[in-house]
Amino acid sequence: MQPAPDVAKDAIRVLIVDDQSMIRAGFAALLDAHEGITVVGTADDGAGISEVVRRTRPDVVLMDIRMPKVNGLDAARTIIGMPGTPPKVIMLTTFDADEYVFTALRVGASGFLLKDSPPEELTQAVRVVAAGEALLSPKITRALIADYAARPALPASPDATLSALTDRELDVMKLVAAGRSNAEIAAELHLAEQTVKTHVSRVLNKLDLRDRTQLVVCAYESGLVRAGR
Repeated sequence: MQPAPDVAKDAIRVLIVDDQSMIRAGFAALLDAHEGITVVGTADDGAGISEVVRRTRPDVVLMDIRMPKVNGLDAARTIIGMPGTPPKVIMLTTFDADEYVFTALRVGASGFLLKDSPPEELTQAVRVVAAGEALLSPKITRALIADYAARPALPASPDATLSALTDRELDVMKLVAAGRSNAEIAAELHLAEQTVKTHVSRVLNKLDLRDRTQLVVCAYESGLVRAGR
């Protein structure tokens, strides 16, 4: 476990938790090479994660989903349940159809990224999540859709919990579930990007969801969106 280095005041503080030393070293070197991002520590397991987080004070935790002692899901659950303002968690996996994707999203992870994603996707993910947004890699989004396609048909009408949403909020929710960014949604619906952000925030508040990733899960589970449509 590495100690936290001196960090520039405005840098995004990142903690890397992965049982493979080469992964930890590679990610740390990659992130430290980018201005405004500093790796404040690494750990090889989720055991004792609360103490590590308190000591390193990260803004974002890159968490391997599969580890030998305490897995990433349990560690993420511990982090997100910490008092105050806990760091954001990005789950890392080598599998684009990992059976733990839905559990990770329900736990409250802010993002889900494949370990073989291009370097620019990793750094962008850290910046996006640190800014308060949520992120799913395109491959993970496709895996979510494929999983729902293989499930029994959902009821024809959306869940009653969506009744609080306006027609425009439902439109935005559908497009978020389809993997569109705020800019893409704004262009498709002929809205200002800030207006889209406002609609997304209202949907999250009305449905008591943490972020966009949970919104995607809710859209499919409620029947609002169906795979292939």
